[in-house]
Amino acid sequence: MADEVERLIRDLGKIPDDLKRKLRPRLRIAGRLVADQAKLNASWSTRIPGATKVSVSFTLRRPGVAVVVDKNKAPHARPFEHGGNPGDFRHPVFGHRDRWVSQPARPFLAPAFEAKRDAAAQQVEDAVDASTRDAGFH
Repeated sequence: MADEVERLIRDLGKIPDDLKRKLRPRLRIAGRLVADQAKLNASWSTRIPGATKVSVSFTLRRPGVAVVVDKNKAPHARPFEHGGNPGDFRHPVFGHRDRWVSQPARPFLAPAFEAKRDAAAQQVEDAVDASTRDAGFH
């Protein structure tokens, strides 16, 4: 998804503020496709769905749409995501550093992205096209 926004920033240089205002809500819709699926995938957790947010950035360093989980609200999200891979992760039992257990991972973000990738990419493309057309670019 970031490819479209990154290409737009590279082609136009600094995106004009009025174009950002038009583009941001449209890009947020694309991110919500993935975020909503991630929330469904993580419905087993009481904290992860509420901590999942969509972020839109126009910086040269990190342009695009990101779906993120607030690590303060759901610190267990990262171990369960396990890099998007199935398998097990290890952790201490209730703070006892001498007792460790394995627990199955439950990836939720990576599968959400895989499931919604095409629809979100199309939404980003449509958003960029519509926003640039509305701003007078051809």
